[in-house]
Amino acid sequence: MDLETAFAEIQRGAEEILLEDELKDKLKSGKKLRIKAGFDPTAPDLHLGHTVLINKMKTFQDLGHEVIFLIGDFTGMIGDPTGKNVTRKPLTREDVLANAETYKEQVFKILDPAKTTVAFNSEWMEKLGAAGMIKLAARQTVARMLERDDFKKRYTNGQSIAIHEFLYPLVQGWDSVALEADVELGGTDQRFNLLMGRELQKEEGQTPQTVLMMPLLEGTDGVQKMSKSLGNYIGITDAPTEMFGKIMSISDDLMWRYYELLSALSLDQIAALKEEVTNGKNPRDIKIDFAKEMIARFHSEADATAAHEDFIQRFSKNALPDDIPDVTVTSEEPEMVISVLLKEAGLVGSTSEAMRMIKQGAVKLNGEDKITDAKMMVAKGTTAIYQVGKRKFANVTVA
Repeated sequence: MDLETAFAEIQRGAEEILLEDELKDKLKSGKKLRIKAGFDPTAPDLHLGHTVLINKMKTFQDLGHEVIFLIGDFTGMIGDPTGKNVTRKPLTREDVLANAETYKEQVFKILDPAKTTVAFNSEWMEKLGAAGMIKLAARQTVARMLERDDFKKRYTNGQSIAIHEFLYPLVQGWDSVALEADVELGGTDQRFNLLMGRELQKEEGQTPQTVLMMPLLEGTDGVQKMSKSLGNYIGITDAPTEMFGKIMSISDDLMWRYYELLSALSLDQIAALKEEVTNGKNPRDIKIDFAKEMIARFHSEADATAAHEDFIQRFSKNALPDDIPDVTVTSEEPEMVISVLLKEAGLVGSTSEAMRMIKQGAVKLNGEDKITDAKMMVAKGTTAIYQVGKRKFANVTVA
């Protein structure tokens, strides 16, 4: 593959590359680059949000570079403070190791095990010892650490910051030194930590790593980043039918972002699909294809086919009419409460009627799931079929 095409594949979906020219020079050199991405085993299962980075590792792997799947068994016991407004509860060594084993099993659903180096950062951090850790900590100041956005917010709001949390960026940076990483991959929320690796490598006389930051994938709610704690995740170990249903629940707009960050299709192929939708193809059919691709990747082709058939049967059984009207309701906020949505869509006469119908179990989503929470929020950009009673239907888009 020529340099321009290779760089386009690497750049696909990336939020930022620091520095682009630097990465191009490394690619031009013909050297087999060492690509690092770290994952703290803080939960036993990976979700599609995690695979954004793993897919990018696969891109580098396909281009002939060495990818290092770094399991943070040492940093996992500190707890990554990124994006947190409280100190994370540290995991036991046993929890970390158990989760790490499941990570290894799951990551090879994407990466080639024969071409992947699995590393544990306890290997060099335990050798560093207490004296080495103190020397590492001496390389940065408290003022420098408070430049980090989440630390700054917590300090300004009077929320506690434990001393060991300041060590996390330093340890992540030291991982890059220990591995002599040429490129480190991470989410946009990891910017401070990723750049710390560059600083420490310079101090150690190494060529600083290039940093490639990927966006944080929104969860099924279309608003917040995918997270198990928020319940908006699609786990790669989810049962095929569950995975299919979750993917079908995402908005049409979000579907394209999932395609760009997760699908094996080329950008040209995705552009062709968008053109088909512009010309009248139902986005639901495109979403079905994506759901089948993900299930085939993490389960099997047979499971993907079976999940699709199950989905069709469930919708047929609920006998949704063919002439459901398309309705668009507008929201000035990122989310709209369900009672307002139903009123604006013309399915009820008032929000009080909407709440009464929900209480009676007379409101359904996509022909099957009863809506039971009158305070349920619906994300902007979402499209779904809402049913009130036996005869009122609308395919509602929140814009």
